[in-house]
Amino acid sequence: MDVSNNLLVFILALSFLLFTHELGHFLIGKLFKIDAEEFGFGYPPRLLKLFRWGVTDFTLNWVPFGAFVRFKGEEDPAAPGGFYSANKWKRLGTLLAGPGMNILVGILLFSFVISRSGYANTDIIQIAEVAPASPAYAAGIQAGDQLLAVNGQPLADMEVVTAIVKANLGQAIEVELLRGEEQITLSLVPRADPPEGQGAMGIVMQHPIQQVGFLQSVPLGVRTAWYQIKEILSLPAKLARGEVSSEELRPLSPKGLYDVYDQVRESEQAYEQEMPSLAYLNIAWFFAIISTALGISNLLPIPALDGGRILFILPEIFLNKRVPTKYENTIHMIGYVALLALMAYIFMQDFINPVVLP
Repeated sequence: MDVSNNLLVFILALSFLLFTHELGHFLIGKLFKIDAEEFGFGYPPRLLKLFRWGVTDFTLNWVPFGAFVRFKGEEDPAAPGGFYSANKWKRLGTLLAGPGMNILVGILLFSFVISRSGYANTDIIQIAEVAPASPAYAAGIQAGDQLLAVNGQPLADMEVVTAIVKANLGQAIEVELLRGEEQITLSLVPRADPPEGQGAMGIVMQHPIQQVGFLQSVPLGVRTAWYQIKEILSLPAKLARGEVSSEELRPLSPKGLYDVYDQVRESEQAYEQEMPSLAYLNIAWFFAIISTALGISNLLPIPALDGGRILFILPEIFLNKRVPTKYENTIHMIGYVALLALMAYIFMQDFINPVVLP
């Protein structure tokens, strides 16, 4: 893809994620009989009204990016059928629906990619290569063998294999393998000083790729999205422990996200030329990560974000005391202005100091 195509795909894909976020709010709000006065494609000012569905005007706006939903009663809390006149659980569900939709889209995109490309079965450790003249070669280990145990210890992951081998350099170890349907046990002595580019045993391990249908891939998509969520939530602790740098945690504007996207696409270009279908899978995987991150970031307890609005519902849920709407709206307005100022600063930083992947 050239630069213009890359940019177009990025804008369309990111706009779709923002659209699905607002669609989640709208659909659940409608389910709870909360009236939406407007559902806009793009951001104001308004270009034209497309059509009207019930009490909702669907509009096309001048800024061709994203979408928004404006519920009734945002300015008049007493308005019947409005957002603020709904009970706490309906308001909570409507607010959660936007981030929830982003996470759902992330799961579906992960599932789609896995269903097309297969997945690495982490429950199986397979021998991918055996180096000539290595201890594994001399012992009779073959590519395609499945590792079951080393020194009688079952193998939960590859790190366990590495740890056992390092603890037994220069000493004989027993390796249990599955070859076809036959289970065999071989003995070898891991090298303390292997040749460059080889390990102590002289093997390359892998998790075999297995093909699955879309429905079978959905649990794997859920697992992948959950892994992404855990990684995002663990970042502050990793920063405190020094495992990641503050530069790696810098917030990104859409411009910064595009820089990352463009570099990822460029790094995959050689593979994509050999397998054109891989390009679309890489794009889908990238935006699955972005969609999941967008869902989680919107749940942060920051005024003007969904998480900030949810924060104001918690006293009502746990203490049965509602924060006066005028105070809540004032705080959200201040938060919104602060977010705009922060976003302008982040945009500026992304132009002055563009993101460069290692």
